Amino acid sequence: MSQNPSTAAPRFRPLTFGVTRVLLRQGQGGVNYLRAEQDLGEHAHRMTDRLLHWASVAPERTYIARREKNADGSTGDWRRISYGQALAAARSIGQALLDRGLSADRPVAILSENDLEHALLALGCMVVGVPYCPVSPAYSTISQDFEKLRHVLTTLTPGLVYAADGQRYGKAITLTTGPDVEVVLGAGSLEGCKTSSFADLLATHATGAVEAAMHATGPDTITKFLFTSGSTKLPKAVINTHGMWCANQQQMRQSMPVLGEEIDCSGPVLVDWLPWNHTFGGNHNMGLTLYNGGTLYIDDGKPTPALMHETLRNLREIAPTIYFNVPTGFEAIANAMKTDALLRKTLLSRVRMFFYSGAALAQPVWDALHQTQEMEVGERIVMGTGLGMTESSPFAVFVTSPNVNSGDIGVPCPGMELKLVPSDGKTEVRYRGPNVTPGYWRSPAATAEAFDEEGFFATGDAVKWIDEKDIHQGLKFDGRIAEDFKLATGTFVSVGPMRAKIIAAGAPCVQDAVITGINLKEVGAMIFPTQAVRTLSGLPAGAAMQEVLASAPVLAHFQKVVNTLAQSGTGSANRVARLLLMAEPPSIDKGEVTDKGSINQRAVLKHREALARALHDGSAPHIILPQASA
Repeated sequence: MSQNPSTAAPRFRPLTFGVTRVLLRQGQGGVNYLRAEQDLGEHAHRMTDRLLHWASVAPERTYIARREKNADGSTGDWRRISYGQALAAARSIGQALLDRGLSADRPVAILSENDLEHALLALGCMVVGVPYCPVSPAYSTISQDFEKLRHVLTTLTPGLVYAADGQRYGKAITLTTGPDVEVVLGAGSLEGCKTSSFADLLATHATGAVEAAMHATGPDTITKFLFTSGSTKLPKAVINTHGMWCANQQQMRQSMPVLGEEIDCSGPVLVDWLPWNHTFGGNHNMGLTLYNGGTLYIDDGKPTPALMHETLRNLREIAPTIYFNVPTGFEAIANAMKTDALLRKTLLSRVRMFFYSGAALAQPVWDALHQTQEMEVGERIVMGTGLGMTESSPFAVFVTSPNVNSGDIGVPCPGMELKLVPSDGKTEVRYRGPNVTPGYWRSPAATAEAFDEEGFFATGDAVKWIDEKDIHQGLKFDGRIAEDFKLATGTFVSVGPMRAKIIAAGAPCVQDAVITGINLKEVGAMIFPTQAVRTLSGLPAGAAMQEVLASAPVLAHFQKVVNTLAQSGTGSANRVARLLLMAEPPSIDKGEVTDKGSINQRAVLKHREALARALHDGSAPHIILPQASA
């Protein structure tokens, strides 16, 4: 039987929180320093040490799996690669890379999505100390001018470029890759380029040179480059070393002890779609799988109307022990679990923790998940979250208890020190620790600008205490300082909290919002809707989004939203005075949204400046203004 939350405290599936107490030190000028009470424990210094370990103690355990692609484009049974097979493949690939004379100055660029070949190529690079860079597939497949791809390749000067399919990636490769760069393809061919097949790399006979190269690597050896998403500037290449990645994995284990627990005689089991060119999928999730001897099932789904069915199919079949997603993904899962008994049974059978990142999780979604969990298994699953970034590998801050509210991020992980710096009425958080990047590749000026005089990385994220009287509860997110702006009145608009407020008020019809009104008298918002507005409109499935957003039911819904937001405001800086519904989704190509769905406020305002201006001067169509209550 489920518990009634109104008569009893919520019951959670047991989960240990590793860091629950912090030490606070006061500095000069209102600056404070915060760190975990416990120190960072002993840990590996190379990620390849963990691969060798698991290939030795659990060689038959599945390291990674992906469904086979059928001729018609559908997916079939799982193809699995064990730890023993992964190490053997990595050695062969590593030898092939050594034969080609690759290095940090001529690394490997991987253009395509998550797949088994991508994973094995990455391991081969790590084994012999050749850096690799997973590049956003959107730069090759969605972009029309290939500007960001060209910038990435110019920055890296790769000696080898890999793509899963010659036809799909051919145009991008042809227009951006020099004739001296070898192109390795998983399938297909490409005219006019120096090409070889992935099978050729796998067929290479490994010699003693592989072991020698592996032993020559150390904590300072670069494993990969991860590019920032880029907003108004071109992306920067964040250096990731063995040492910072391993330190971060140990920090995660101490903050989230569940990672080191053997469940059903195996490590953590993940079903994951998050892109490996992003630090959440590529460092956090890929890293925890390898470091802790887990199994990663590559999910070819995604939280979009066209691909969510694949994610749900996978979660009906594979029961994860930890499940990661972004808010839009959890929203789709929460809705599906209401009517899908097999999804509820499988997903909730042994999962120990849910974890979200990337944007605010609306409280109605959170409540729906907990309600379903209580009905199905009689307890709630902890929803973990925190704060981090590409430059911190990414894990930096994590919550301290199951009683998490939207916006809570918690306390620093062991070995990480936070510097809390007053900034225009807010508090910026800065990072220093063994998991922080040494800088940006081939960009000394950007590197120097990113660190302060004490060696702390300036994140640009704002935080505040969950409870000033109890610092051990930790911090909550208070937006991006660079996003905040002033109205004409001189008052600051705090963008992050306002965006979260709009998403919650408009649920389930608001995917994200961009806040407008810089140097004007009032605050507005450009609303990016979810597909739920189509159902709400009552129009045929093929109706244009403009028609959907102009329908009476949708306009009525958002009229209530803006009324609620306006009434809850206490002043011009936190009162939403006008809404504009956006038919055109945010563009990956223009940097308006990242691969994992996080909105970029500055990029949207830059590329839609005329529309934002029209929202405030009244010339845009279908502006929704608050109505006085009757």
